[in-house]
Amino acid sequence: MRILVVEDDAGIASGLRTNLQQRGYAVDVCDGVASAWSALRTERFDAVLLDLGLVDGDGSELLRRLRLSPAGEAQASVLPDPATPVLIVTARDQVHQRIAGLDLGADDYLTKPFNVDELDARLRALLRRAAGRTSPTIRHGDIELDPAGRTVRQKGKPVDMSPREFSVLLVLLESRGRVLSRQQIEERLYSWDAAIESNAVEVHIHHLRRKLGSACIQTMRGVGYFMPQEERS
Repeated sequence: MRILVVEDDAGIASGLRTNLQQRGYAVDVCDGVASAWSALRTERFDAVLLDLGLVDGDGSELLRRLRLSPAGEAQASVLPDPATPVLIVTARDQVHQRIAGLDLGADDYLTKPFNVDELDARLRALLRRAAGRTSPTIRHGDIELDPAGRTVRQKGKPVDMSPREFSVLLVLLESRGRVLSRQQIEERLYSWDAAIESNAVEVHIHHLRRKLGSACIQTMRGVGYFMPQEERS
């Protein structure tokens, strides 16, 4: 999952990047309204962590602009996405300030200083709601994925996976029934400064098929990869 951190304090931004990367997120950082707006117009993010006091203005203006963006079809070419989950992370801790942020369209509000484990839990909750899930785990056939513990089980037995394999599986599970191109998968997994090998996605999917069964991930030739929706009886 790819997160945009909008924070003008270099130390806090660096700490957030490191901690979130250790938890399996791809993280990009902007320090102002203008740079963050440019990022949201050109890249798709799963969530935004937004400070309010930024170098070139107030983060609430970025939030207002995002929420007022014209809604389009749910496809990668429609940017920015006004439904992108936003978690405000700020030192402004007055009740009226929290109310104002939530009324502007923030999905959650966390005041500094904060516990990183709590931040991660709130972020997982945002991503879960955005995906339309109520359960903290994702089940698909005999596969069960736990985003919090970053574990995968099949038929009740643990399946050993690399961090990147886990992330690819999570992206495909969250998009069940929808074909994702290699580029779309890469955009969900890699930050701007990440080095990406040309066949990285194909290699990860090959490993996932070997571990979970060849039919778990299907290919639409010339288009991309998908996990089929489960049939309802």
